[in-house]
Amino acid sequence: MMKPEGSLRALGPWSEREDLCDAFARLLDTTPEGGAEFAECLAVAQRIDGDDEESWYREWMRCAQAMRSGASAMAEAGALEGGRGKWLRAVDYYDVAASPFDSCIARQQAVAAGIRDCALDYLNHGVRSGEVVTIPWRTDYPLEAYFLPAPNRREPAPTVICICEPGRRKEKSLLMLAGHAAQRGLSLLVVDLLGPGPANRFDEIVGHHDLESAIASVMDYVSARDDVDDGRIAVLADDWSSSFVARGIVLDPRYAAAVCDAGLWDIHERVCLSRRLTPNERACLPGASDCRVARQIMCPILVALPDRGWLRADIATRLVAQMKREHPDVTLKIFAGCQGASDEAQAQANAFIFDWIASRLAGAPNRQS
Repeated sequence: MMKPEGSLRALGPWSEREDLCDAFARLLDTTPEGGAEFAECLAVAQRIDGDDEESWYREWMRCAQAMRSGASAMAEAGALEGGRGKWLRAVDYYDVAASPFDSCIARQQAVAAGIRDCALDYLNHGVRSGEVVTIPWRTDYPLEAYFLPAPNRREPAPTVICICEPGRRKEKSLLMLAGHAAQRGLSLLVVDLLGPGPANRFDEIVGHHDLESAIASVMDYVSARDDVDDGRIAVLADDWSSSFVARGIVLDPRYAAAVCDAGLWDIHERVCLSRRLTPNERACLPGASDCRVARQIMCPILVALPDRGWLRADIATRLVAQMKREHPDVTLKIFAGCQGASDEAQAQANAFIFDWIASRLAGAPNRQS
């Protein structure tokens, strides 16, 4: 739910900065109005000094670090789930601290380190022995991931690979998804393309045309683990709908299930491009209804979308219906009110997604038996 425009007045002189207003508005959109967290956000904004360029960064970092400390204290007292919620909130505050477009590299690295520490705190306090793993990919550019084994299992476990969109960090996905995986007896690996450690090396590879090859490298690593059932591995895009993931798993028979956009974004791009072309140029493009990516994916697919996202629900429904003609096991789920939603709404949507994944993995052959 969008918060009243009046909430942005708490920014005072900073309200003239579009980048900061957008960041603050996004934070408020995920914060239940009228609660303690909403009041805390307003209080932090009111402490920011409009005459001090360092004030924005300093106040949000202070709030993030306090929230992280509170999370660890709750976890040490036995309230791991409550701590997880606070670590998630700390990540949100770190993100806001990094919001200025011209934020210096040192600040960006400090924010990244803080976010990473939230994930490491969770792994260290968790009832399962999670680990930070390195996955070979490009020469001198490995990938880093967090791996959480399924609880109370001695045999190889079905596993979910969560792959973040290029340029996005993996820590919030870990905190949001770990509980859903554990409740369903699934191992979880969460990976991004930013390289190992808190430094962001994505600029080194952002222009490469074959970023999707990372998805195969991740699968190679996961399927080789002794504690993973390599016949029951699913892939999940970190924000549900991703053509990056869809393109990466095309023709890969190792996946037992996938949550991605099945190529909807590629179709959307072709439609937008065709509007700028002459009729002769347009004739050379595949048709807008050509669902080539979905046709080549060999496993069941769940397309999960918010009702008010980048693609209208009625258009998504029509395109998925066309996909089902050639790929019968495509499921479309549209979630109401999940764009910029609270963590609770996101959790409900993720519960549905993990139920779908668990049901598909339960029906997949166990290659370890």
